Amino acid sequence: MDNKNTQLENIVSLAKRRGFIYPGSDVYGGLSGTWDYGPLGVALKRNIMQLWWKMFVDDRDDIYGVDAAILMNKKVWEASGHTATFTDPLVECSNCHSRFRADKIDTSKCPTCGKEDTFGEPRQFNMMFKTHVGAVEDDTSISYLRPETAQGIFTNYKNVVDSFYPDLPFGLAQQGKAFRNEISPRDFIFRSREFEQMEIEYFVEPDKWEESFNALLRDVHAFLDALGLPQDRVHELEVSEDDRAHYSKRTIDIEYDFPIGKEELLGLAYRTDFDLMNIQNNSGKNMEYTIKGTNTKFVPHVIEPSFGVERAVMAVLSAAYTEDEVNGEKRIVMRFPEHLAPVKYSVSPLLRNKPELVEKAREVYRILKKKHGNVMWDDNGNIGKRYRRQDEIGTPYVVVIDFDTLEDNAVTVRDRDTTEQKRVSIDSLQ
Repeated sequence: MDNKNTQLENIVSLAKRRGFIYPGSDVYGGLSGTWDYGPLGVALKRNIMQLWWKMFVDDRDDIYGVDAAILMNKKVWEASGHTATFTDPLVECSNCHSRFRADKIDTSKCPTCGKEDTFGEPRQFNMMFKTHVGAVEDDTSISYLRPETAQGIFTNYKNVVDSFYPDLPFGLAQQGKAFRNEISPRDFIFRSREFEQMEIEYFVEPDKWEESFNALLRDVHAFLDALGLPQDRVHELEVSEDDRAHYSKRTIDIEYDFPIGKEELLGLAYRTDFDLMNIQNNSGKNMEYTIKGTNTKFVPHVIEPSFGVERAVMAVLSAAYTEDEVNGEKRIVMRFPEHLAPVKYSVSPLLRNKPELVEKAREVYRILKKKHGNVMWDDNGNIGKRYRRQDEIGTPYVVVIDFDTLEDNAVTVRDRDTTEQKRVSIDSLQ
C-alpha cells in the first residue's frame, strides 16, 4: 500500500490496538479533543522530543533550554494580544445547536443534522482556557492555561541575558504543554485541545535576521530527515503578507502529506521585535541587549521555529505505516527509524515451555535491557505470531534463542524490514 493513500482509520486502529494512543477518558465515554498515550506512544513521543532537544540544544552552543510555568500572570496574555485576538470564527446550527469553525465548513448546510441555511453570522470565540488562581474567583484572580509556550520564553529572555549574557545570535528553547479550546478538534491527534510544543525563540541583530532565518530553515529540514519523513512529502509554503500574522515579516509553513491531506506540520516565522517591545512597553522593564564591549543597544529581533509534537508523531506514524506481503501473507509493519522505534529489540525463547531456553533468553534480555532500555520480552504465541506483533509495533530486531544457542552462544536476529535472519554471537549484539 502506498503510504500517501494510507487511511487514517488504519493508523488510529493500530495505535489503539497496540498501545500507542488511546482516546482520552475512554471508559467514561471520552472527552473530545483529548488523547492518552500508552506505553509505546509515550516511548515514541519521548524519542521524538529527545531527538529535537539533542539536535537543537545539546549539539549546539547557541541555544539554551528553559521550562516556564504553564500558569502565567494574565498581563502576559493581555500584552501579547491573546486576550483580545486569540479567536476563531464560531457558528452554531439553529436546528441541532452543533457548533463549528466557520472557516472549516460549508455554512450553507449543517454537517450534523443536514439542514440548510441554519447558521447565523460567525462570532469570535476566544480559545484560551480561563481559570482562577487562589481561593477567590473574581477578576483579580483570573489566569489562563497557556495557549502556546512562546510567551514563557519571551518573559525569561531578560533572566537568561542577566544570568549568562550570551553572544548574539542566541536562542531559548522550550518543550511543554499548551492548551486551546478548539471549536472543532479533528483528525486524530492533528488538532486537539491539549498538546505539546517544541519552540525556539532565536534572538538576532535586526539587520542580520535573514542569515539566521535561512540557517534555521536548513536545521528544520535536517530534523525532518532525522524523523524519517520522505522528502517528497515535505513542502515549503511561503506565506503571503495577507495571510501572515500581523507581527511577522516572513513566515514559511512546512506542510506534510498526511493521510488527511497536505496540512501544516510546523512554522518558521520572523517575528521582528514585536514580543520583546510588547513586554518592554507593558512591563516597564528594559529589554535592550548591549553588544559586549560597545555602547550599541537595541531590542533584538526574533526568529521562531515552532513544532507541534503531536503533529510530528502523526507524521512519523503515517510515514512508518506500511502494508506488504511476506511469503504470500499480508502484514502490517511500522518502519520507524531505528533511533525512534519504541522498542529496539524483542527477545524470545524459541519455545516457552523449555526452561533451559527461557533461562538463556532471560540472560540475553537482561544484557540488552541494561544496554538499551527499550527492549521487550515476548514469549506469547508461536514465533510467527511474535514476528507479526513486533512488526506492528515497529521493532527493528527480534532476537530468538534456540537450542543451538546453548551450544554456540549465538542467536538468530530477524530484521523487521527485510525479514532476513542471521546468526550472530551474543557478544556482537549492539
